[in-house]
Amino acid sequence: MRPVVSLLALTLPALGSTSSDQDAPSQVPITNPNPDEYVCRHPPYKIQLVSSSPLVIYIKDFLTKEERHHLREVSKSSFRRSAVSANSGSSSSHRTSKSTYLKSENDAVVQCIESRALLFQGHDVLPSQLEALQLVRYTSQKEYFHLHTDWFDNNPAYKLAINGGNRISSFFAYVHVKNDTTGGGTNFPLVKAPRSEKWCDVVDCDEPWDKGVTFRPVEGNAIYWENLWPDGSGRGDHRVIHAGLPVTSGDKIGMNIWTRQVPIGEEARAGFQEYPDVSA
Repeated sequence: MRPVVSLLALTLPALGSTSSDQDAPSQVPITNPNPDEYVCRHPPYKIQLVSSSPLVIYIKDFLTKEERHHLREVSKSSFRRSAVSANSGSSSSHRTSKSTYLKSENDAVVQCIESRALLFQGHDVLPSQLEALQLVRYTSQKEYFHLHTDWFDNNPAYKLAINGGNRISSFFAYVHVKNDTTGGGTNFPLVKAPRSEKWCDVVDCDEPWDKGVTFRPVEGNAIYWENLWPDGSGRGDHRVIHAGLPVTSGDKIGMNIWTRQVPIGEEARAGFQEYPDVSA
């Protein structure tokens, strides 16, 4: 049975010092401008427990200002229409955002973010279990995603060990939120919303209780959740079904960090652009 999450991550902040080529998300060849000078420093992010079952954690200040700027710069010309359709990888009206994958081989900033995601999950998660980071862009042109889960269900091929098995966890981080942005929250309809007014800076407290919890898009912050039941069965947890709500004005860029059950084969890793896009 996999540990739910690193106890250290819950108690302490981080130390501070697919379809056609046209429709499928592209992979960005990234070059860090000063690879010899860059030093990976994890920000002192703050953790708030939203739900223990299913496990949902809100993370404040997960991405630094410099990291967010870098992610936008290296991906600005590479977004393509996202593809999703019942785990088949084909284009669908359920998703009208644009997305792109980030290769980490030549980008120390991306590597730093990946290491942060690994440390958060404890020492048993290997770098080879991470999928390539994915950026998703939404504008106010009716772009959103209907309710979905990040774990694979209908197509057994996506759960094979050579492909890394299923997705055990997800991070969704807000890379950019334009100042005049309205809407664009991330809704979990089956997760009970916290009741304290202290949550209202990051949670839409005007949302009716029967609609679950909706997180506001706050730049630099992130949501983490576990996708599978913690009983070791490998079954997907339907309670973490979620949706990216429409951006009614402005635009936002989010980032998905997905972790698989076992190390991902090199051939499968090279073909991530063919995997279905599921994101908040």
